[in-house]
Amino acid sequence: MIKVLIADNHPIIRMGVKHVLETASGIEVMDDVATTNELFEKLEKVTPDVVMLEMDIPEINGIAALRKIKKEFPDVKVLMYSGQSEDVYALSTIRAGAFGYLSKASDIDYLISAVRKVAEGNMFITNELAQRLAFDEGTQRPRRFFRKLSSREVEVLKLLASGKRNKDVALGLNLNEKTVSTYKARLMKKLNVDNMVDLLQQAKALELY
Repeated sequence: MIKVLIADNHPIIRMGVKHVLETASGIEVMDDVATTNELFEKLEKVTPDVVMLEMDIPEINGIAALRKIKKEFPDVKVLMYSGQSEDVYALSTIRAGAFGYLSKASDIDYLISAVRKVAEGNMFITNELAQRLAFDEGTQRPRRFFRKLSSREVEVLKLLASGKRNKDVALGLNLNEKTVSTYKARLMKKLNVDNMVDLLQQAKALELY
């Protein structure tokens, strides 16, 4: 029996995901939580096979929460899912240690197959995403830049794009301000811009707003 813990701050989403998973044989939804604080409190008490973690869950950034799970609960496999762009976040979350990424826009059948694949210790991304990631090199789409960005750089860029100051970004990611400034300079270089306005335009193009 595959034991699943759902972490999402939207009650209707949690209910829907739970309903879909419980229609499948061999899958049991142990519980669901609405915040990362609740998630880590729950993980102190139970050990699911798979945590379905929503990218924008409150309190701790999704990727930061993923890293914390990998460090403190290494036996738990994480399947990230989000309404955000696959092109931006899939590779970022996988680089940070997720076993898979699922868009909320994906077909319902993908949900069950993703959980089963991740529970087996295999990587999951949709076929459509795999094709786009494989064949986007010759396009002029903004996602071509994403291959250059580390998962930490994506986190910093997302927070800057949301209007956070360096100090707030540093606090949110447990970094010092000097390190955030270094990341900002690196982002400008990688995205071929020389000012914050253009950097934020790139963030918008990457669908980080």
